[in-house]
Parts: sequence; structure tokens; C-alpha cells
Amino acid sequence: MFTSNKWTLTPIWVMTVMFICVSALVSAAAESEHTPTYNIGRPASQAEIHAWNIDIAPNGEGLPSGQGTVIEGATVYTNICASCHGLTGIEGPMPILIGGRDTLTTNQPLKTVGSYWPYATTLYDYIYRAMPLNAPQSLSPQQVYAVVAWILFRNGIIEESTILNAQTLPAVHMPNQKGFVRDTRPDVSRMVP
Repeated sequence: MFTSNKWTLTPIWVMTVMFICVSALVSAAAESEHTPTYNIGRPASQAEIHAWNIDIAPNGEGLPSGQGTVIEGATVYTNICASCHGLTGIEGPMPILIGGRDTLTTNQPLKTVGSYWPYATTLYDYIYRAMPLNAPQSLSPQQVYAVVAWILFRNGIIEESTILNAQTLPAVHMPNQKGFVRDTRPDVSRMVP
């Protein structure tokens, strides 16, 4: 007999509880083997997965081949982006892209690419996936590299002669890179440069 200050358990009682637990586990395992299938859908092919796997990590993982310059970016920006963000990136009506440096600690912070964003690769990721608003994912990798170069140049972050590509873009140091707290969860921390 097992004895404690509150309970007294007989060997039969312990064996009964163990039998119930084992039976439940065996039943659950048998049920999972006989789960009905409905023959709906199919596993995604590698090509289909690749077509949707377009996110870019802060360390540049996922950046496509191609390159762009500030001068090329000025043309892309004027033709595609200026109608929403203004001719110089500050007129709107959509969010301002240029300026705001050193305003985050003031009473009137201006959160722009140049003042707030921690990684240049995040700018590429956002433009590539979501812009232009009326035709997301319609820009080529070269157009995205170019417009990112123009925006970074206008914010005083890169030189006009800089060529952005999968190697140079992750190396761009953003002014507010140290203004964020690292995400230490194991499934995302591998992506932080």
C-alpha cells in the first residue's frame, strides 16, 4: 500500500490508472492512423513554394540577383513612386520617405526610412512585396534595388555612386539600427545580422 499524509493508494488503484492512461494513448495513436482523407488539394511543388517565398531577412538572406544605382532609382521613383510619395519623397499624400533624422527623441518624431528603419534590407523587402500600391510585386529586382538606392541616397545614408545588390545592401548601416531590441526567439534570431 502506498501512503501519504492525504492519500492512500492501493496497488490495484495505481494499476487501474496506468491501464486507463495507456489505453487512451493507444486509442489516440490508432485514431490518428485512420484519420479520413478527403482527396482535396495536393502538396505544393517546390516551384510553387519558391514563388511565394519572397521575404528578405535583415541579414539579406533571400535577396535576389540584380543591382541598382541611385540614378536608375531616380527614374523608377519619378515614374512609379512620386504620385503617392511626392516628387522628392516628402510631399505625400502617402507617408514621407525622406528626412526626420534625429527627431525620434523629440516631441515631434518623424518616422521615415532615414530616421526610423533599422535595416536597409527591410526597405527592399517591403517595396518588393507591397509596392506600388496599385500593382504589388510588379517591380523587377533591378527596379527595387534602384529605388532603394535613391531613397537611401536622399536620406544621406549612401553615396550617389553606390551600387546596391545582394552583397552591398545588407552592409548598409541604417542610422536607427541600434534603436531596436533584438528578437531572441530561437526561430527568428538566426536571421539577425
